[in-house]
Amino acid sequence: MNGIPQANDNRHVGGKRWKTAGLVAGGFLAGALLSLNLSALAEKGAKEGLPVEELRTFAEVYSAIKQGYVEPVEDKKLITNAISGMLSNLDPHSTYLDPEAFKELQVGTQGEFGGLGIEVGMEDGFVKVVSPIEDTPAARAGLKAGDLIVKLDDTPVKGLTLNEAVKRMRGKPKTNITLTVVRKGEQKPIVVTLTREVIKVQSVKAKALENGYGYIRVTQFQENTTQSVARQLAELSKSGDLKGLVLDLRNDPGGLLNSAVGVSAAFLPPKALVVSTDGRVEDAKHKYFASPEDYNRGTKDDALKGLPASAKTVPMVVLVNGGSASASEIVAGALQDHKRAVVMGTQSFGKGSVQTVLPLPQGAAIKLTTARYYTPSGRSIQAKGIVPDIVVEETPNGEAHDRIREADLERHLTNDKDKEAAKDAAKAKDGKDAAKDNGNNGKEAPSLAPSEFGGKNDWQLNQAVNLLKGLAIMQPKAVSSSQ
Repeated sequence: MNGIPQANDNRHVGGKRWKTAGLVAGGFLAGALLSLNLSALAEKGAKEGLPVEELRTFAEVYSAIKQGYVEPVEDKKLITNAISGMLSNLDPHSTYLDPEAFKELQVGTQGEFGGLGIEVGMEDGFVKVVSPIEDTPAARAGLKAGDLIVKLDDTPVKGLTLNEAVKRMRGKPKTNITLTVVRKGEQKPIVVTLTREVIKVQSVKAKALENGYGYIRVTQFQENTTQSVARQLAELSKSGDLKGLVLDLRNDPGGLLNSAVGVSAAFLPPKALVVSTDGRVEDAKHKYFASPEDYNRGTKDDALKGLPASAKTVPMVVLVNGGSASASEIVAGALQDHKRAVVMGTQSFGKGSVQTVLPLPQGAAIKLTTARYYTPSGRSIQAKGIVPDIVVEETPNGEAHDRIREADLERHLTNDKDKEAAKDAAKAKDGKDAAKDNGNNGKEAPSLAPSEFGGKNDWQLNQAVNLLKGLAIMQPKAVSSSQ
C-alpha cells in the first residue's frame, strides 16, 4: 500500500485510487515520490510493544459509551472519531480523511473541485482562513488570510470539527452559503454570502511587463504546473531574451512537491539540490534534485522540454508573503540558497513539514506528518518561514494584512534547526478576543475588499521591477529592515 506524502496542509474547501505515491507541499491540499507502507508501520509498532494499560482504558471508555450514553452510538462512528482524535491532537496537519475528503484531496491536485476556493485550518474552535485561492468565490468576496469564520449560515462554527465545517462549506455549484467573519481591526463581524462554484484553478498566469520584463504567477502547485511554467517562459521569450523576471508566489498555499521541484529546476543548474526531507523511517529521508526523475510524475516526457536556455540566467525576483506556504516556500528557499534570485516581500508562512497520505480500507485515508523538509543549505523553515532578502510591505504606507502563520497554529512542530523560531509560537494570538463576540449589535457590518496581484497598483510587484531595472526601491518609513 503506497502512501501519498505531502509537504503541506490546510483543508481545501472546495473515485480513483492513486497507484503511484504523490507528495504534497501546501494547505489541506495535496506530492513528492515518497511512499510509506501502512502495514510496515503497524508491524513496527507491534514489535515495540503495545501499551496494554492504555488500551484497556480505551476499551473501558468504549464500553461505557456503548452501554450508558444517552443515545445509541454506532461502532463505526466511535472508531472513526477515535482515529480522528488521535491524529488531530498530534499537530495541525495530521488528520483523518473520510472517503469524501480523500477524493476531494485527490481531485484538488488536478486543479478542479467544488466549493468556495479557500484554504482553512482550525483555531480555538473557529475556522481560520489560511489563504483564499485566486479567482474563486472566496477571493472575489475579499476573504483574507487570518479571518476567523465564526458562523456558517445560521450554524455557529464553535463545536464543529474541521471536517464538519468543511462539509458545510462544500455543496452543489450555484448554491449559496452565508459566512460570518471576524477580522482583526474590525469591531463588528463581517457577513458575506458566497455562491459555490466548480473551482477550476489556473495554476500559472503570465504576462509581459514593460521593456522586456516578464511576470509569472503560480497560484498553486498542480500536476501540470511545471509544464505550464516552461510554456509561459518560452512564450515570454519569443521576442528575445528577457531582461528580468518576477516569479510571484504570494498567497500560494502549496501543492505537489514534485511540481515545486520542477519549477525550481526551471531556473537552477541541472542536478542542483532543491530540497531534502528527514523523518524517523527510512522512506522519509530523501533528497530532491533538479532532475527529471525527481520532478516528472507518471510520464517519460521531460516536463521542462522546450524551456528556453535564458531561464537559467535571467535576473529574477521572487515575491512571497505570509500566504506563501510549503511548496512555494520550497521554491523560494531553493532559489534563495543557490543565490539564483532575490526574494522580496514579507516573511512566508513557515510550513516545513511533510504529510504522507496513507489510504485505508473503504476509501478513507489518514494524513500523517512523517518528515520535515530542508532548503539546500540545510535550513528548516518550520514555524519560521522564508525571510526575504529585501522586506517590502504590501502597500506604500507599510500596511500589511494580519496573516496566520505556522507558528500561530496550536501543536505545531518546532523548528529543529533554529531554536529562535520557537519564540514565534510564544507570541500572543491577536484577534482571539474579537472572535468571542459574533454579534453585530444591529449596526452595519464592514465590507470586504479583494486584493489584486499583478495589477498596475501592485506595490510589491512595482518594487520588484524597480530592483530588476537597477532603480532604487522605495521603502515606507514605517517598515523596518527585519521581521
